[in-house]
Amino acid sequence: MTVQQSLLVFAAIVEVLTGVALMLSPSSAGELLLGTELSSAAIVFARLAGIGLFSLGLACWPGKQATRTGQFAILTYNLLILLFLLEVSVRSEQVGVLLWPAVALHAVLSVLLVNDWLAARRTAS
Repeated sequence: MTVQQSLLVFAAIVEVLTGVALMLSPSSAGELLLGTELSSAAIVFARLAGIGLFSLGLACWPGKQATRTGQFAILTYNLLILLFLLEVSVRSEQVGVLLWPAVALHAVLSVLLVNDWLAARRTAS
């Protein structure tokens, strides 16, 4: 397995696990990330987000070959979620114990995925 495939698998596993946590226990996941209980409407949206993350992780799971589409999808997701989590951490008083680790994880994954994506583009050219 190449470094590119390993990175894609790792990112996919993170999103699948986060999706499962949000689908099965949105209140606990929300409290760990935001430090507060979720309202009933927020629980519904957390479960919807969990389904999306789970699906994204599965879509990016490489078979025999990692696809550029999956790589770009997981890169786009990580960059957008990094920006969103940073905004939440700055603008909100709702900061749970896992919010900053989640920001750090997505920052590292974003840097690695951008580097990998750029390297793949250089190789393809």
